[in-house]
Amino acid sequence: MLLIESLLLKVLAIPLLAWIAWFDFTTQKIANRDVLLLLCLGAGSLLLLSLQSGWWWDMGLSAMAGLLLFVVLFPFWALRKVGAGDVKLMAVVPLLISGNDLIMFSVLLLLFAVATTAVVKLPFMLPQGAFRLYVQYLDRKGVVPFGVPISMAAICTTVFEIYKTLVFATSSGILDRLN
Repeated sequence: MLLIESLLLKVLAIPLLAWIAWFDFTTQKIANRDVLLLLCLGAGSLLLLSLQSGWWWDMGLSAMAGLLLFVVLFPFWALRKVGAGDVKLMAVVPLLISGNDLIMFSVLLLLFAVATTAVVKLPFMLPQGAFRLYVQYLDRKGVVPFGVPISMAAICTTVFEIYKTLVFATSSGILDRLN
């Protein structure tokens, strides 16, 4: 039964990540409230999975990855190269994703970060309209909202984790035993 609750927490994190991406894109801010809620959802999901399996490696790996990311990215915040919200979000995302899928998250983050930077730095490739004007404004300001690629990579990885868990649960008969 803990598997279903864990998946539910991951599903609840997806609209929160979408909200964080939109809010960061429009205001260049990531609210502490949202990061704390994401931390609770991710840690709760990992805790439920660890309790069910009795295997705490993923929780420890995720906590270590989050701490390492915070320590590594903190100097970049101090030098004003990245925002504090981006540092906090990057530190919390490993708890949402779990240790097994951090590599996939990293690859997706790289792809989404390159795409976001290209859109902001090359706004002339966008169609006319308010969106293009806003992206040109971001380019003049010298701001790239990195909460967007972080959130998008986390959403894609979380959806893949949910899919993988459901496929495993249905193929192994776990869901039949829960009913």
